[in-house]
Amino acid sequence: MFHNFAGAMQPLILDKRFNGTLGKDINDYPGGIIIPVDKPYRWTSADVIRKVKYAAIRHFGKKNLKVGHAGTLDPLATGVLLVCIGNATKLAEDLQRHDKEYIAGITFGATTPSYDLEKDIDARYPVGKVDEASVREALEAFAIGEQDQVAPLFSAKSVDGVRAYELARKAFKAGEPIPDDILRAARITISECELLAFAESAEASSNEAGPASNASSRINVAEDDLSLPHALVRIACSKGTYVRAFARDLGEAMDSGAYLCSLVRSRSGEFKVSNAISVENAISILVQ
Repeated sequence: MFHNFAGAMQPLILDKRFNGTLGKDINDYPGGIIIPVDKPYRWTSADVIRKVKYAAIRHFGKKNLKVGHAGTLDPLATGVLLVCIGNATKLAEDLQRHDKEYIAGITFGATTPSYDLEKDIDARYPVGKVDEASVREALEAFAIGEQDQVAPLFSAKSVDGVRAYELARKAFKAGEPIPDDILRAARITISECELLAFAESAEASSNEAGPASNASSRINVAEDDLSLPHALVRIACSKGTYVRAFARDLGEAMDSGAYLCSLVRSRSGEFKVSNAISVENAISILVQ
């Protein structure tokens, strides 16, 4: 394989290029197994791990088999989620450090408390200055290089041992104002940023920002305002970058508001979504 895991035995990569048969003894894979899964829309990363782990335990006949992932992906996002099995779980931390690439659908002229469609629109802003040229200009002005970014409150960031999303959801349900100063800025790097498409309204665009298959009703999805301007942006960035926060900051830079309406992780390190497999395909390999 082309992946370089320095100081570790090479794991087996189960992606679209795998055409063999998986053995029944996990000891035959001393480097473990990595499955680049294309995470379904409205699935949590834990949902994927639960499904794959159950199948892997049955396949290898090992109840204490370690299965984990190398970097959480939000429920409303799709794309590369690296599932690690056996000794490959030891590589998870290193894999998480690799840079990522995302295709982000961004709606301008409104905001949501979660910066995506997990929550309904809570405020609206003028969009008179939002057009393709101004979006390109804003991206060029602030997006490239090292920068400080404040993570969304609806995130897994730890605040005094408590997940930020727990504090935010508690306040949201109680109808209380959500504090905006409990998270400190983190240093991130945006290495590439490219506007792929822009439309004055989503209804006027033939570009689909992201897939919506395999949806689970357990995950809430608010309604996207299709009458507002939409952009599709490719972003290459460092570990710890929140694309929802990127959308927020882009809206503010344009004297408007913005939220993330779709997200695809198109690459994690050298693993590309074009070679990732579905959860169903991963399970089918494990039940052979």
